[in-house]
Amino acid sequence: MTAPSAGPRDDAAVPGFWRELGIPGAIDLHVHFMPDRVLRKVWSYFDLAQTRVGSRWPITYRDDEDTRVARLAQLGVRRFGALAYAHRPGMAAWLNEWLAAFASQVPAAVHSATFFCEPEADADVARALEAGARLFKVHLQVGAFDPRDTLLRPVWRRLAAAGVPVVVHAGSGPLPGRFTGPDIFAEVLDAHPDLVAVIAHMGMPEYRPFWELALRHANVHLDTTMVFTDFAEDLAPFPRDLVPELAEHPGRVVLGSDFPNIPYRYAHQVAALSGLGLGSAWLAGVCWHTPARLLGDGADDRAPAAPSR
Repeated sequence: MTAPSAGPRDDAAVPGFWRELGIPGAIDLHVHFMPDRVLRKVWSYFDLAQTRVGSRWPITYRDDEDTRVARLAQLGVRRFGALAYAHRPGMAAWLNEWLAAFASQVPAAVHSATFFCEPEADADVARALEAGARLFKVHLQVGAFDPRDTLLRPVWRRLAAAGVPVVVHAGSGPLPGRFTGPDIFAEVLDAHPDLVAVIAHMGMPEYRPFWELALRHANVHLDTTMVFTDFAEDLAPFPRDLVPELAEHPGRVVLGSDFPNIPYRYAHQVAALSGLGLGSAWLAGVCWHTPARLLGDGADDRAPAAPSR
């Protein structure tokens, strides 16, 4: 069966779309939850996007935390990576404490963590893993650190041995950084071939080299965050001739959205993926089966979406 090319017309139609695909809902690996004062600074950054990236970036889901958790449940998102990232030294440890507490209160949230390039990085990651973290996030453009730094070698080695995925913003979009781009992170993967990496935004705008990087490394995946939407197509269009290759290599793409920090409705991201015309089996893999596999026993058909607080 081929999924309808139009996809869900609005957010209310998204849960029915998952049912059409034959999956119990969605697992979105790229969702942001963080301390309120940190999130508000992120929103302030996007409020100035017109002068920074050349496009307006209104936050569609600028709601309080409980409302955002409830919204994801209404969308049929059964599990989500509650991602935060450190942008300076000394920040990762307390972010990880906050993320652990959040995951303990919100059953749908995948216990996530982060790290920064600092002497404490390996200890921070070790503590997070011991506490039960199942997903990590680092942002090379915002953090402005070199992932090849010797301080991070034990971190990548530890994560690779644990088999815990790390979502890495390594692409140069929406703005390039000193350590963004496929060549730099390729050196990390060459040194740690067992690392389970998820390249955020499919490596935007360096889509092709990051896709080729994924094909060279069995444990590298790409998340769909913002890609194929009208907004992203204006900023950095995805190569049309690369789309058929996505279907040829199922299991390499996972759902990501950037909720709540998106300038459109959640349904638009889902509809954009459906509009690729790659079929129900591919979509079901992207939106459920592949992220469930990456999370191991952290995701199953029973995973709740409602908060326990």
